[in-house]
Amino acid sequence: MNLTHIEHIGIAVKNMDEAIKFYEVVLGLKCYAVEEVKDQKVKTAFFQIGQTKIELLESTDPEGPIGKFIEKRGEGIHHIAFAAKGLESSLDKLKAEGIKLIDEKPRKGAEGLDIAFLHPKATFGVLTELCEKPL
Repeated sequence: MNLTHIEHIGIAVKNMDEAIKFYEVVLGLKCYAVEEVKDQKVKTAFFQIGQTKIELLESTDPEGPIGKFIEKRGEGIHHIAFAAKGLESSLDKLKAEGIKLIDEKPRKGAEGLDIAFLHPKATFGVLTELCEKPL
């Protein structure tokens, strides 16, 4: 697998406006994009710090993945995402090695990235996302 850097850290929040205010006013970061990913039932907000991004995730449906996550675990770190070259072949290799995948094929995520998640049972309890900019 060819990972190049930490693409972003996803943080589940109950109130996007309050969270954006904290990151901007308290931490001094600038939100550069807010986007809804309808098929994932989530609204996202992005901040850049160095080469890494922070992605805030607010559920648009209590039955969506972020809504269920917050109900079960509360707000906080949801996942870590790595930039990967050759995402589809990486998923094929991981599957062949017996790594439990949530997504066996890439799908569209925020910022137009192709994304796929590895199951936290296979990654020592950390929901792990692999991302790749489409060509």
